[in-house]
Order: sequence, then structure tokens, then C-alpha cells
Amino acid sequence: MDMFNGAIPHVIEEAGWLAPVLFIIVHLIRPFLFLPVIVVCIAGGYLFGFVHGTIYSILGLTLMSFFFYKLVDIFPSFRTRITTLKTKLLKDRTLTLGQVMILRMMPFVHFHLLSLYLMEMTSTFKEYMRYSFGGVILPSILYTAFGRAITDMPIYASVFFFLILIGVFYYLGRNATETYKWNRFFAAKSTSD
Repeated sequence: MDMFNGAIPHVIEEAGWLAPVLFIIVHLIRPFLFLPVIVVCIAGGYLFGFVHGTIYSILGLTLMSFFFYKLVDIFPSFRTRITTLKTKLLKDRTLTLGQVMILRMMPFVHFHLLSLYLMEMTSTFKEYMRYSFGGVILPSILYTAFGRAITDMPIYASVFFFLILIGVFYYLGRNATETYKWNRFFAAKSTSD
């Protein structure tokens, strides 16, 4: 498996102008290869630089959210499996949108489990895609820019970083009845212009 993981960056480097497309495809097949999101984003930063690596990771993760939504629609048994995983891991815990976004930044949390939470929180496909897109921006930036540093940081710094995220997670969960709307974070365009 390590030889295969090492071959992916080599193939992408040799692909020329097809490299971004191959990188986005790696994001799509990442769950089947059992690669964590952080590993692929670090590779994006290494291969394409911070700006392009972040953009390609955002595109890849957003497309993965899109395909997850469609797979759940086409294969109800897949939704049942993810729902069973959700029940086992998190019981009947209700999460706020902010908590889901914080969990997206934690490298060991199941990406599709969080996508299921987003599906349950939203009423339309369009709303789901907006939140999915918004939810992958910060992790893509964080992992692409600081991924190598995060994986190389001493254990006490890693623990401190995750304690901060856990603190924010619980702070956002204090008022679980509050709903977050897209327009609260992104101002709507003025129609008077």
C-alpha cells in the first residue's frame, strides 16, 4: 500500500496539464484507498503549491460531497450503512452546523458521516451543496498550508490544537437549538444595485 501511495504523487507530477484532473480524481477515490483527507491535501500543497493545491482540494472535496449525495439517493443501502455507523459512533447526538464544520477540520472524523449530518440538516440539494462547499474551504486551506507542520508537530502541540477545536466544538453545541443559515455568514447581494 505504501508503494501505491508513493506512486500517486509520481503519476500526478508526470501528468502535465492533466495533473489537476488526476488530483481531483484522487480526492474522489480517496475513500476506497483508505487515505485520510489530510494526506491528499498535503500532497496537493506539495505538488501544486498552496493556492492551486487548496483550490483543487476544495473542488475535489465538493465533488465528493456531490457524489455522496447522489449515491445515497441511488443506493438506499449505502445510506443505511452510514446511518448505522452514525448511530454506533454518536448515538442520537444532535450536532449544530458549526459543530459539523469543526469536525470537518479533525483529520480522524469520517467525511461521509459528516455529509450525512449535513443532509439531515438541510432541506434541499442546493442548500446541502452550499454547506458542503462552505464546510470544505477551511479544512482545505488548513491541511494544504499547514498539513506537513500539523503531522510533524510534537505531541503536546497536537493535543493543544485538538483541545482548542474540542473547546470550540462544545461552545458551538451549547445552543443546539440555534440554526445557522447561509445568509448569516455570506451577505446576500443587494437587489437595489
